[in-house]
Amino acid sequence: MVRARFAPSPTGYLHVGSARTALFNWLFARHEGGQFLLRIEDTDAVRSKPEFLEEILDSLRWLGLNWDGEIVFQSKRLDVYRAAAEKLLSEGIAYRDGNAILFKVIPGEVVNIEDIIHGTIQVNTLEIKDQVLIKSDGTPTYNFACVVDDAEFKITHVIRGDDHISNTPKQLLLYRALKLSPPVFAHIPLILGTDRSRLSKRDGATNLNDYRKMGYLPEAMVNFFSLLGWSPGGDREILQVEEIVKAFDLARVGKTGAIFDLTKLSWMNSQYLKAAPLETLLPLIQEALKGRGWWKGSFDPRWVEEVIGLYKERIETVEDFCRQTQGLFTDQVPYDPEAINLRLKQPEVANRLNAFADRLEKLNGWDADTVESACRGLAEELKAKAADLIHPARVAVTGRSVGPSLFHILAVAGKEKTLQRLRHAATSLCSAS
Repeated sequence: MVRARFAPSPTGYLHVGSARTALFNWLFARHEGGQFLLRIEDTDAVRSKPEFLEEILDSLRWLGLNWDGEIVFQSKRLDVYRAAAEKLLSEGIAYRDGNAILFKVIPGEVVNIEDIIHGTIQVNTLEIKDQVLIKSDGTPTYNFACVVDDAEFKITHVIRGDDHISNTPKQLLLYRALKLSPPVFAHIPLILGTDRSRLSKRDGATNLNDYRKMGYLPEAMVNFFSLLGWSPGGDREILQVEEIVKAFDLARVGKTGAIFDLTKLSWMNSQYLKAAPLETLLPLIQEALKGRGWWKGSFDPRWVEEVIGLYKERIETVEDFCRQTQGLFTDQVPYDPEAINLRLKQPEVANRLNAFADRLEKLNGWDADTVESACRGLAEELKAKAADLIHPARVAVTGRSVGPSLFHILAVAGKEKTLQRLRHAATSLCSAS
């Protein structure tokens, strides 16, 4: 049975590159009908923190990357690593250096790495120095603990970033010394920024949790990550996780670095937001509004759903929704200075806004059709274009120069808020007419 694993260190939050590695291991295991195991490499007692571990586990759950069996903690297996090192000592393959134990590397040998993605890679042991197995503080080194654990837990495939290629010949030497069968290796390309340098914060957030806070959906993140270095063939880009699992093949993973394109991620997220049912979006948006202090217990959920339905076709993230709808959920209008200059500083705008407010105040009903009829009727009487009322009214009520249909916006904004903002803009924001 195929057994793959993800082995993060709880010394920081889950990096997007690590999340992609976890996903590839999970996809491969699920495609093959195998198991996906989770190992926590927490032997660095100083840097390992419980809060980092919780964030990593929570992020994996959020992505839907369920693991099989119990989580393995390396910090609880120090005796196992010590025993394996002592065995090599007794066989004369390792030696002591103070309290440390080192493995003797015989120079001049050629180590062959058979990699699913990169093919055969050859490394001469002249390039490898003696390897520390157990450090002077009693903890194992990464390469040694990795070999012991992967062998004991019968890991069949090690799928990791190609920055680990330099570790693989060292590990193969240790497999041989311990008389253990090595797994199959697949080193996936690193994630790069748009300038093809190593991914950094200038390319966007580097921690997965930051994207979660911004309102990216887990389905979109899984879809996007799966296409970083792998292709299902054809031009398909929007794929459900079941489709990705069915199509996933390590042989289709490329050798070159995968570009992290934030614009593409945002577009992909917008597609998932458009397709998401209101009952899925409502709790996400409610949480985001609460986080900003904008949520009122008096909000009618049906009204909030109306606002979501009005904007969901225009947003890329939940954060984007909050930014566009702030004026509807708060008493403060987030006026865009450019929008004010463009739409409110023209002659006659103040008079038109006051006239529009007066006309709307006389309405008995309040819905998009009624408001639109009033607007177009007034424009005709003023011998103006409807746009001469629509554009400044949008800025007056929402603070923005773009958005959904003004008449639907005013319908959800409500009569009282609409009248107050139209008159405020006419009095305080427009140039004297």
